[in-house]
Amino acid sequence: MIFEVSHKTVYHYTAPVAQAHHLVHLAPRPHPRQRVVRHTLLVEPVPASRSDFTDYFGNPASTLSIESNHTELLIHSRCVVDVVAPKPIDVKASEPWDRVAASLAPARKSYDIEVAQYLMPSHHTTITPRLIAFAEPFFPPGRPILECARDLTNAIYTGFAYDNAATDIATTIEEVLSIRRGVCQDFAHLLIGAMRAYGLPARYVSGYLLTYPAPGKEKLVGADASHAWVSVWAPQIGWVDFDPTNNLIPRDEHITIAYGRDFQDVSPVTGVLLGGGKHKIDVAVDVTPALTAAR
Repeated sequence: MIFEVSHKTVYHYTAPVAQAHHLVHLAPRPHPRQRVVRHTLLVEPVPASRSDFTDYFGNPASTLSIESNHTELLIHSRCVVDVVAPKPIDVKASEPWDRVAASLAPARKSYDIEVAQYLMPSHHTTITPRLIAFAEPFFPPGRPILECARDLTNAIYTGFAYDNAATDIATTIEEVLSIRRGVCQDFAHLLIGAMRAYGLPARYVSGYLLTYPAPGKEKLVGADASHAWVSVWAPQIGWVDFDPTNNLIPRDEHITIAYGRDFQDVSPVTGVLLGGGKHKIDVAVDVTPALTAAR
C-alpha cells in the first residue's frame, strides 16, 4: 500500500513565546518493508535554524530553534510512504522464551547491543512485582517467545478497555493495571514492560494506522491519530510487530515513524520555551491510501 499522511499540530499560547527549541520526530523511518517516497515539514513561524539528523535509535529527527515572538506555532508534517506486508509468521516456530532470555543475560558477552538496549527498564516501563505477576501466566518454561507475545497481546486487548479520557502521558503501568483502561500508548508500554520483565527485548513503535469510518459514514478529515505498537525480537526471525490495541500482527496498514525504548524517546514534538503562559494544542491527522501498489 502507498499512503499519504498529513499530521498538523498547532500550539496556541496565552502569552507570547520569545524563544523556543523543539525536537521533532515526525518523519517516517525507512526500513525493509517501508520506503519513504517523500517527506516535508512546514513550520510557522519559520525557524531561525533547523537541523535534520538521525538520532541514537536510527530515527530521522529535526531540531528547530524559533527566535521570533509568537503566540501560535504550526508544525505540519506531510509524507508519502510505500508499505509492504510482512511474510506470514508461525509464532509457534520461534525459539523458547527462556532460551532467548538466557542468551541475552548480562553474563553473556556476545549479545547484540541493537537488541540488548531494548531489554532495560525505561521511564515508562518500570518493572514491578505487579507487572511480573500479570505477565507470569504467559511464560511457562519452553513456550515459544512469539507465542508468549501474541497471547499477551490478546490478553491486553480483551482485558483492558480503550478510553482516551482515562490516562495521560504521566500514567504509569501500575495505574493502567489498576484501572484496566487506557490508550495505545499505555497498552504498548504494558506489553513492552511484560516482555522485559522476563528478560526479553521489546521496543516501542510510533506511527500511524489506516482507519475506516463506521458503515454508512464518510471518513472525517483530520480525525485520524498517531498510533503506537510494539516490536518483539526473536532469534532467526528478527523483529516482529504486535498491536495490542487492535489484537493483531501489523501488515501493510501500519506506517512507522520511529523506534525507541518507550514514548519518551520518540514523542512527536518536545520543547523548551521562554514565555508562552498556558497553551492549547490542536492536532489533525489524515492517513489516506494513495493507491494499491502492484507487486
